[in-house]
Amino acid sequence: MKISIHQPQYIPWAGYFNKIIRSDIFVFLDDVQYKKNEWQNRNRIKSISGTLWLTVPVYYKFGQKINEVKIDNKIFWQKNHLKTIDLNYRKSQYFNKIYPLVENVLNKEYNYLIDINIASINMVLKYLGIKRKIVKSSEYKVEGEKSCRLVNICKILGGDIYLSGQGARDYIDEKEFIKNNIKLEFQEYKIIEYPQLFGKFVPNLSILDMMFNCSKEQTLKIIS
Repeated sequence: MKISIHQPQYIPWAGYFNKIIRSDIFVFLDDVQYKKNEWQNRNRIKSISGTLWLTVPVYYKFGQKINEVKIDNKIFWQKNHLKTIDLNYRKSQYFNKIYPLVENVLNKEYNYLIDINIASINMVLKYLGIKRKIVKSSEYKVEGEKSCRLVNICKILGGDIYLSGQGARDYIDEKEFIKNNIKLEFQEYKIIEYPQLFGKFVPNLSILDMMFNCSKEQTLKIIS
């Protein structure tokens, strides 16, 4: 049983979905400390003038867990995101198919960041027909920190393989996994070039960019 674990992000890049596809169970790591100015409340799209950030405004206190972070709904961020996406992707090949899906997600009311993040991820999974068991780490009240926590999640879920992101190579404690008879694998994913609007190819944008410019079949092939 292969397990992968990741913080819930806002409309993540293609590699996030590659990780889900390669797993038997994917875990939203929602009960760890929120990190400001990373990918948990924002992502990038492409415009004629370069990349643009789509940012979900939040109320944040140091030390809060991801699932405790509230959205600042005094700012009309949803309308702004929809307008920005419309403006920059209206001429894309699959706009009429994808925009209503995004609109459906962003027209709903959310109080917590985790809810919009999971809704955006589920929207992509449903469109692409990707079916995996997905759970939240907070559902299991897992003890431990860092690698020990990841190992404990795998044990609770019956996992004997842990799929880690490449970025964790520098800090993950491989001995913890060996000690608990869990095989450690590292994700090796590099996005291939696909058609984009506005000139030179820009990698690692939100998967929305790919969905607007590629068919469902092309998108699945690129992320698999």
